Amino acid sequence: MKEKQDKIDRRNFLKTMGAAGLCPVLASAQAMTAKSEPNVPAKAQQPAFPQVPKRKLGKLTQLSESGRKVPVEVPCLALGMMFNAADKQLVLRKTIEFGVTYWDTAYSYSGGNSELGVGKFLKKNPDVRKKLFIASKASGTRTMADIENRLQTSLERMNTNYIDLYYLHDIESTERLKDDLRDWAKHAKQRKLIRFFGFTTHRNMTECLNFAAKLDWIDVIMTSYNFRLMQDKKLNAAIDACHKAGIGLIAMKTVGKGVAKKIETEQDRKLVQHFLKRGFTEGQAKIKVVLDDKRFTTVAVGRGNIPELYLNVAAALDKTKLSQADIRLLTEYAQATCSGYCAGCANICSSALPDMPYVSDIMRYLMYYNNYGEQQNARQLFAQIPAGVRNRLLTTDYSLAQARCPQNMPIARLMAEAVSKLA
Repeated sequence: MKEKQDKIDRRNFLKTMGAAGLCPVLASAQAMTAKSEPNVPAKAQQPAFPQVPKRKLGKLTQLSESGRKVPVEVPCLALGMMFNAADKQLVLRKTIEFGVTYWDTAYSYSGGNSELGVGKFLKKNPDVRKKLFIASKASGTRTMADIENRLQTSLERMNTNYIDLYYLHDIESTERLKDDLRDWAKHAKQRKLIRFFGFTTHRNMTECLNFAAKLDWIDVIMTSYNFRLMQDKKLNAAIDACHKAGIGLIAMKTVGKGVAKKIETEQDRKLVQHFLKRGFTEGQAKIKVVLDDKRFTTVAVGRGNIPELYLNVAAALDKTKLSQADIRLLTEYAQATCSGYCAGCANICSSALPDMPYVSDIMRYLMYYNNYGEQQNARQLFAQIPAGVRNRLLTTDYSLAQARCPQNMPIARLMAEAVSKLA
């Protein structure tokens, strides 16, 4: 009985919040909003929609209106904004209705249109800024001047005079985490341009996390983490170290999509049918298993699609815990399909292919192309790889890298596919 009370009637919620039920939901929201008296104190007004829960962001604190130090809390679900937000303003508005006020963007997303979309929204709705927790990233930087220039451009694009959380994007080596970066972050905070600082990592995550756990100036780390990477004991130990150090942890790539274009197999059908019987989709289950890991404050998901937003919100609101049988099935699926998923251990590829340092990157771009609907973005990223490297992709011998790959990935075939689709 208790479990039924804890649920938000998942099947009915999904039907209501799905694409087919969009109009009734909007009508209901308008009706509830219309009944609200503008002069009633804010505390007495109930939101029209259920609100995504909040969690503490590591050990970070901020001053309350009364001047007391209080923990920084953010929604456990963030909107990943690797899309043209300038053309999808309704998506941004819908996130606010459900309390998904953590927006995760970057200088490079959608050729700048992600940040420009935030700026467009805030220009029309300036009062919303104080409700939002905006994270952005310095993409494609080599020098400290690059990072400063990226920050200034992002502030201008987004029509804001500060960014809540600023990341150095896509760290793959601890060489970037040096004193000059620490000093720059400190100065940016003193200028009140950013509130908190950290980095993101898709590759060599274990090495980067272990190194950061010993630093006292990294506030937050966004790292790839999903039902597949949960099997990695060394990565989990590094996550533990960061969590114990009080660093806020944000999970990305939480659905664990593979590099190769998805082909439905018997394992896929089994997974889908199992979770539908439990009352949620396969994708929701993959989000929930990360949300159940309380070391992580937030999962960042989304591609600018309102039905997908509703499904993700439903997963965050649903209080049903995954069972051991659920987790075991996800583990079995991860093991059965590992050869289609790049785990980001780029140092292994690099050691086997010292003259071809972009293999891990190319597999990620191919993942964007095949399984994220980001064909244009994937091509743009691929085009940034030096021409000399791209010209050698079809003539390189990948046999040593394939032999060392813990995921047993068909690297040579995937590189050929990348040239065919991305070049």
